[in-house]
Amino acid sequence: MSTTMVKKQDVVRKWYVLDAAGKPLGKTAALAADLLRGKRKVDYTPNADNGDFVIVVNCKDAVLTGKKLQQKFYRTHSGYAGGLKETRYDRLMATRPTLAMTLAVRGMLAKNPTQAAQLKRLKVFAGPEHKHAAQKPEAWTEA
Repeated sequence: MSTTMVKKQDVVRKWYVLDAAGKPLGKTAALAADLLRGKRKVDYTPNADNGDFVIVVNCKDAVLTGKKLQQKFYRTHSGYAGGLKETRYDRLMATRPTLAMTLAVRGMLAKNPTQAAQLKRLKVFAGPEHKHAAQKPEAWTEA
């Protein structure tokens, strides 16, 4: 029995469009993370970066289930004493929905050196229009 290990020069990357309108933020982010890592490909190799490009549109229409809009926080710290800043997700989704989607996808990627390269292939847009039509992206449909 032989194991196929994909090489960097043999990787073929496709472009996919995910529509987040009316779908849970986490489920859309999990699907995007799978596509970015290449886990839905036949030749998936865990230690190689063979994922695809992902365009996420309509992030402003993604939903958070339960009481997450009021109870979940986005926290940053400046490094100084008293430098903690908190933003509730209802405000974050109203002002910067692309950041919320990017943070969700980033949290679902592997914490290793391939994470930065995978995040560069993630393109997130708040509305339905995107600027990557020249790449001829395919709309992702769950099979």
